[in-house]
Amino acid sequence: MPRDAIIENPVLNSPFRRPERHFRFGEEGITAEIVEERRPSSYFVPIPAAKKKGGQLAFETEWTSDRLQENTTINRIRERVELWRRGGHQGVTPTTRRLLEYWTDPDRERPLFFCQVEAVETAIYITEAASRFGDDWITNLLREEAERHNPGLFRVAHKMATGTGKTVVMAMIIAWHTLNKAANPQDARFTDRFLVVTPGITIRDRLRVLLPSDPNDYYRERDLVPADLREDLGRARIVITNFHAFQRRSKAGNVPKLTKEILPDTAFQETPDEMVRRVCRELGLGTSSKQILVLNDEAHHCYRRRLDEAEEVDQPKLKGDERKEAEQRDEEARVWISGLEAVNRKYGIKTVYDLSATPFFLSGSGYSEGTLFPWVVSDFSLIDAIESGVVKVPRVPVSDDSMVGEGVTYRNLWVRIKDELPKRGRTSVDDGGEPRLPAELEGALYTLYGNYEKAYRRWEAGAGASDGSSTPPVFIVVCSNTAVSKLVYDWIAGYELEAPDRSIVVRPGNLEIFSNAADGRWLSRPNTVLVDSSQLESGEAMSRDFKKAAALEIEEFKQEMRQRFPGRDVESITDEDLLREVMNTVGKPGKLGEHVKCVVSVSMLTEGWDATTVTHILGVRAFSTQLLCEQVVGRGLRRRSYTPDENGMLPPEYAEVYGVPFSFIPAAGSAPDPKPGPPITRVRAIEDRIHAEITFPRLVGYRYTLEDRLPEVDFEEPDHMALSAQDVPTKVEVAPIIGEVAVHTLDELKDWRLQRVQFELARRIAQRYFRDEDGFEKPWVFPQLLRIVRRWMSKCVVLKDRAFIQMLRIRQYEDEAADKIYRAIVRAGRGAEGRPVLQPILRPYDPVGSTRYVDFDTTRPTYLTDPEKCHISHVVADTESWEQKMAQALEDMDEVLAYVKNQGLEFTIPYTIDGRQRRYFPDFIVRLDDGHGPDDPLHLIVEVSGAQRRDKEAKVQTARELWVPAVIAHGGFGRWEFIEITDPWDAQNTIQTLIKERAAA
Repeated sequence: MPRDAIIENPVLNSPFRRPERHFRFGEEGITAEIVEERRPSSYFVPIPAAKKKGGQLAFETEWTSDRLQENTTINRIRERVELWRRGGHQGVTPTTRRLLEYWTDPDRERPLFFCQVEAVETAIYITEAASRFGDDWITNLLREEAERHNPGLFRVAHKMATGTGKTVVMAMIIAWHTLNKAANPQDARFTDRFLVVTPGITIRDRLRVLLPSDPNDYYRERDLVPADLREDLGRARIVITNFHAFQRRSKAGNVPKLTKEILPDTAFQETPDEMVRRVCRELGLGTSSKQILVLNDEAHHCYRRRLDEAEEVDQPKLKGDERKEAEQRDEEARVWISGLEAVNRKYGIKTVYDLSATPFFLSGSGYSEGTLFPWVVSDFSLIDAIESGVVKVPRVPVSDDSMVGEGVTYRNLWVRIKDELPKRGRTSVDDGGEPRLPAELEGALYTLYGNYEKAYRRWEAGAGASDGSSTPPVFIVVCSNTAVSKLVYDWIAGYELEAPDRSIVVRPGNLEIFSNAADGRWLSRPNTVLVDSSQLESGEAMSRDFKKAAALEIEEFKQEMRQRFPGRDVESITDEDLLREVMNTVGKPGKLGEHVKCVVSVSMLTEGWDATTVTHILGVRAFSTQLLCEQVVGRGLRRRSYTPDENGMLPPEYAEVYGVPFSFIPAAGSAPDPKPGPPITRVRAIEDRIHAEITFPRLVGYRYTLEDRLPEVDFEEPDHMALSAQDVPTKVEVAPIIGEVAVHTLDELKDWRLQRVQFELARRIAQRYFRDEDGFEKPWVFPQLLRIVRRWMSKCVVLKDRAFIQMLRIRQYEDEAADKIYRAIVRAGRGAEGRPVLQPILRPYDPVGSTRYVDFDTTRPTYLTDPEKCHISHVVADTESWEQKMAQALEDMDEVLAYVKNQGLEFTIPYTIDGRQRRYFPDFIVRLDDGHGPDDPLHLIVEVSGAQRRDKEAKVQTARELWVPAVIAHGGFGRWEFIEITDPWDAQNTIQTLIKERAAA
């Protein structure tokens, strides 16, 4: 390794733009020389030493230029896609063009990674544009490779490093197909039926975000679809399953015993067609063929064993755990690919999109392990991701002061310790029954833990630890089998010994922060967990050995669940589901796994495990290829912070890796304890500030109505009503015969908002008095009734001592009030024929918005708001200046009762320009006391004018001449006004002038 390969900052490019620079590989490996162009897609060929070391191949050198093989096809496709991109994405449907413009909009609050957009661009180009620009060779090549490797299946693979956002790409592909199918159902290139296949239950459950109906769907959360197109996403039918569902199940449940004994087991299995119908039942497929689009996540698990077996390459003969692991992988690949072939025979598959960080053939496939799938069309490798700052940088040992024999001790750790670790059963204990580890393994644990402790103390001293908004860093250990993992787990977390008097003594673990025991007792909340990823992912029952090893851990988490969820039937939860929930929530605040600091895994940690808090990795197993190394290291690549610096770059984050002979970009870093980037700010409504809640109507358009209107009512003395505590007490003392006296009040009723009381009374009047001959309500009467109710409340209700207006919600009082108001309306009589009245068209299912639903993350500057005047925790500063000043000016005004910046609020004014319907997002909503009192506030829409854009006049005109009059005419949302402010530093004067003008009018 050349000395100049020690690179202070490995991040060269912005994650949101096309990479323009890369580090050069030389004859001795990586160099610090920067090449001013994008790195070509290349493949490093690992050449193992001739002599094996216990199943782990000794790599002769680092990644060097002589092992660099260019991926010619990928680079050629990349060039064609780039030319097409520069030309403006010509040759696509209008729907596709709109999506591409939306995804690449430079003003996005959450910009997409370039690698995400490029992967989808490549899929779009091949499907829609390639044939228009003379690139039929791409599809022809893919079809040739499909026939050679996957007869009958058209596969297209995208290579994306772990942590670069493959799930987002899947969501983009689903949106692209579904919305195009909705726009043109006859276009056979697209579909709205999707089968998503995963390698295990963890990823299957995590990918629920691909369902448009999921509460956390990515289309909304990652803003992947324009709001007006989201409804069409509901057309998509999506099945998400793990490949184990392709296994043919037994139907022998009700078969007589004698029949079972006579016939073979296979006689009672599902047929392939029955299996396919079960898996695809929810897709609602008809008789037409090729309706299904398949998305294979972690697709390197899905391949057909080499068909021309006579040409199979020689593979190293593996033994023990390595051989069993390879056999298991080969069987899983067979089940997966056979399942897809069965689906294709039954219904027809349009395209299989493979997504994987490592789309290579594995051992047992008949190909050299690590051979790239020949149907890969786009590539964003791990080194690309590192140079763009998208993932953490894995740091591995490169030198130590022993340097004896086989090189750096904690890098090729397995070859040093394998003979001292148990093969099966727990045997590596001393005479006292304490767990005993090889010296090198203990040294690796202590050394890596020492670095972890520094990271942990930094986290502990930060705000996230005290307020619960973040979780601790995580240390993971990947072991070879159950016996080794149990041994390491006991050493780290603690163990039990039998004392001479046969009592049980609990000993703490050797690493304090990770210990599950203290003061001779087990902690109620484990710091370290033991998991078997392969067993948990299959959905099958765990082995007896593992259940025994994890018995205490399982019981402790069950006890914690009983405390957290008192009403939940914890005993009905299987041990497997419990451990899956713990594992899947590591690093997630408020979840069962939030306090886990160390994970000891029996086998390869779950692919798709999306903890962003992993900072340290220790491998205690054999690694036969760099492919396995990258898969293990991938568990620690997800970043914690995506906040760019002043240059738009993501500062590097690091993952410390021991025991994984991973040859890659060695980065020294400028400091031994790198600081994470600025934290993402959570902007949300705060429950304690509900007094500052602002509600608003959600309009989709405007209309005029000629319906008869209720008369103007002049209330008289008989219409007045007094509320008092005479019949309904507002304060009650309760006391036992002896003991503490308590006071009960009507405060719960008093917490109702005035607007809600008014709405309920108006609704009561409408339901009781305003129905047609068939008994149906007249909804058009309600706004008028609400306006009358408000006038009645302000003029006719008298509140005596301790009484409050919310007492009108008491049914007796509500009925009396409704009767008085109705008689006043009858007395006023019907007016003349109605004139045209502007009315708003409200959203049918969501007519009223509120600040209470605001909850989003931002990396932009923020202003901490006044708890008395703003329901929302922060104002997001897009321009870094005027938003803060505007918020400050509003908070300093006595007239301002509450305000909110319109971000994450979804408050829009529909307007039309150039014949197209658009949505206008004003800057602020302010609730003012303009002299009418706080019970009748003025809602002021504030637009802070910046650069004059062509559509500015249309927005402002619509707001003033349509939105405000329509909402006022509606009568259900109070008084509204619109104002433009050209200078935030003079905002107070501008608003006060408006108030004076209204008072004088």
